[in-house]
Amino acid sequence: MSRRGRRLPATRPAALAALPAALLAVICAAPAPGATAPGAGSPAPAAVAPLERTSADSGAPRAATFDTAPARAALQRLLPRHAGQFTLVPDPGAGADTFTVSGTAGAVTVRGSTGATLLTGVGWYLQHVAGADIGWPGDSIGTLPARLPAVPAPVTRSAQVPHRYALNDTDDGYSGPYRTFEEHQRQIDLLALHGINEVFVQVGAEYPYYRALQRFGYSAEEMRQWIPGPGHQSWWLLQNLSGFGGPVSERLMRERAELGGRIADQLRGLGMTPVLPGYFGTVPPGFAARNTGAATVAQGDWAGFDRPDWLDPASPVFARLAAAYYAEQRAVFGDSTLYRMSPLHEGGQTGSVDVGAAAGAIQDALHAAHPGALWAVLGWQDDPTSELLAGVDTSKLLILDGLSDRYNRLDRETRWGGTPYAMGTIYNFGGHTTIGANTSVWLERFGPWRAKSNSALAGIAYLPEATGTNPAAFDLFTDLAWEPGPIDHRAWFAGFAARRYGRPDAEAAAAWEELRKGPYSTSSGLWSESQDSLFSARPSLSAVGAAYWSPKSMRYPAGSVRRALDHLLKVDPALRGSSAYRFDLVDTARQALANHSRVLLPRIKAAYEAKDLTRFRALTAEWQDGMRLLDQVTGADPNLLLGTWLSRARSWGADRAEQDRYEYDARSLLSVWGRRSTSEGGFLHDYANREWSGLISELYARRWSAHFAALDEALVRGAAPREIDWHAFEEEWARRTTRHPDRPVGDPYRLATAVAAALPAAPAG
Repeated sequence: MSRRGRRLPATRPAALAALPAALLAVICAAPAPGATAPGAGSPAPAAVAPLERTSADSGAPRAATFDTAPARAALQRLLPRHAGQFTLVPDPGAGADTFTVSGTAGAVTVRGSTGATLLTGVGWYLQHVAGADIGWPGDSIGTLPARLPAVPAPVTRSAQVPHRYALNDTDDGYSGPYRTFEEHQRQIDLLALHGINEVFVQVGAEYPYYRALQRFGYSAEEMRQWIPGPGHQSWWLLQNLSGFGGPVSERLMRERAELGGRIADQLRGLGMTPVLPGYFGTVPPGFAARNTGAATVAQGDWAGFDRPDWLDPASPVFARLAAAYYAEQRAVFGDSTLYRMSPLHEGGQTGSVDVGAAAGAIQDALHAAHPGALWAVLGWQDDPTSELLAGVDTSKLLILDGLSDRYNRLDRETRWGGTPYAMGTIYNFGGHTTIGANTSVWLERFGPWRAKSNSALAGIAYLPEATGTNPAAFDLFTDLAWEPGPIDHRAWFAGFAARRYGRPDAEAAAAWEELRKGPYSTSSGLWSESQDSLFSARPSLSAVGAAYWSPKSMRYPAGSVRRALDHLLKVDPALRGSSAYRFDLVDTARQALANHSRVLLPRIKAAYEAKDLTRFRALTAEWQDGMRLLDQVTGADPNLLLGTWLSRARSWGADRAEQDRYEYDARSLLSVWGRRSTSEGGFLHDYANREWSGLISELYARRWSAHFAALDEALVRGAAPREIDWHAFEEEWARRTTRHPDRPVGDPYRLATAVAAALPAAPAG
């Protein structure tokens, strides 16, 4: 058995015999394993034993009925004390995406059209009948009575849209590239509970590239150098960079592919669609020189990185390489009906390529391997272009709109010519821990957009760049797809406050009303996320944000969060034991402190410019005390620990050198992000800033301490402050291997109380 628990056979799967004839013909035209590719200038690689799927996980079409065992197992994980009180009944004849909930006290019956829909029915029951929440993160299931309440009358719900898509292309990088299967399994359980049916699977996506490109003139060693470390692979798949954070070992790639295969199987077992990366032409350097007839286009620069080349999809080699890629992918991940690709993402170069013809060739290659499969493309910046749309069968395309709640005056039907699209939200960039989202915009747009006479709205797309923050936003956005009528913003948040901690509480309701009116009522027009913290910014007395592309000022009145903290501290002591309450308390205290950084820094600047050394020292001491308190309060919650992020990365290394390499991959993503040229010239440093215990104390607080010391010295000497090479400072931190706790320390309530005591009271709202 491999370390991750999946068998590694020594032969290519017999399942290749089941491939479509068109695909077999293309594969047969490709060089055989161990042969030299046409025009190859290097020896053929030694054969590498591929991974193989068993017949049980082949991705074959589902039968008319389905096994409820996977849903039952998920229910047992989600509700270990109460799972036995649910009867799950498969009902594929009920219609697509439909569940019915009924039953008496202690005997609840859920009928559903898929395993995932059964879990969505359970989620509806918890929300609307039992009054409990299983959030992302935090839950209140400990408050459930021993005997679950009866359903007053049977309730049937059907999804309002067929596509309920989840996970940004960057999610694996920013949410945790080194997570365990159990962590991914928990994520799938939560997505099913909230009605999602299509989930992007990125883990292990490098393995088909690694295998297939060795047939086209590249050695295994060249491929290992070209493929980035797991933390940076999201952007390699987007054709933005290569190599950084590596090299990767073959063992790591095989184990990640095993993990990705298990994730895909887990989704299929619940009747969900694993969305797999498709192939659109990314190749290593020198591809055309090694493959006769190939034409490649240099893709230029992305934030200071040299982008990988693009193989013209209209060139004859593309179809063979795509076929080899899909065959290798199928051997590990099985088949799917939805594939994710964004050619020319964020500034790619077309050269002399006909974009329409290229798009058609990409879709043809996909359909040769997977007849009729949908191609999911991200709606972002100017993509997809009219040229791309003109070259494809748009009935087999799904646009995941990443800008639905960001800008105004959007007409997606006119913009995309009636191509089906999913209304999306990206309310988190880089994994920022900031609270907030344009939730009122979702409610204002989803119903009217769907009701338009020519509407092409066919789904929702949950696309934060990192998941596991803002549980209220996750709950509300996924509710859009299942509520048959308009959702009242205020009433929804009142209901959320009640179930979030297990029963209604006046103080909890007041806290969430403050949060609703503040960070969850930000408007569209320019931003879809809230501002980040100045504590996590690179030090400057003129700092207005941490990440270069984040909002530069408060997007809501700071007093709303400060008042919410006071209300949360007054919640009934009987409701303070849930993980949901503890997370919300810590997160709100963290946000209140972060917002105060925007009040404190201008005061520090004014004292420095007035050359008032006494006041400067008093204010910088207050700032540093705030950062110490911030590190302590975040250290009290398991979701806000640097130690977990680092220990996960090290767990994948086979020896000390490999462990150190993967830790650097994980640390650099949070800090320098890339090399000096990309960190500075590409403005990528601190893009993934987040207020985590350990990260605050070891990087952010040390940076500010060094900055204030330089300014203090300048005031004393009456001279200009000495320059600090911040990239060198941050790179030194990224190269460290210091250990940090991966278990929470401290009492959340006591620490949140200390935060409230340290901050000025907010005026009445």
